Amino acid sequence: MQRGRRLAFDFGDVRIGVAVSDQDSILATPVETLLAKREDLWDRIFDLLAEYEPVHVYVGRPVHLSGNESDSTTKAELFASEFRDRFDIEVTMIDERLSTVSAQRAMREAGLTARESKSAIDQAAAVAILEMAMDFEKSQARRDVVE
Repeated sequence: MQRGRRLAFDFGDVRIGVAVSDQDSILATPVETLLAKREDLWDRIFDLLAEYEPVHVYVGRPVHLSGNESDSTTKAELFASEFRDRFDIEVTMIDERLSTVSAQRAMREAGLTARESKSAIDQAAAVAILEMAMDFEKSQARRDVVE
């Protein structure tokens, strides 16, 4: 597994949660929540790339629990595609079926209302996406060693 930070984005029509890993891909940490419609969205993403210098970017791919795609799937894929077009970095889509659900549950358990936790939920979902991606990378690296 390549050493270096990874960034994850939980894309939504209104908000985009962002998370980053440490250099050794052990810990995923929330960074911020971006407003999807802001005029300088891509400038802010450029700033995040410059600040964290990630070796890989992950974007959550929302699908229904059944695995069927939705309008949100298409929008997230367009976001990932534009990301690839704008920046010279590998971007991978990650199945995020349960990331937002688990983030919402964690916020409720922490005693936050839905209104209080909207921004935190997006960041927590990005953390969940990044954790899934890092786990996948580690499992691939172990497989490569065994083979």
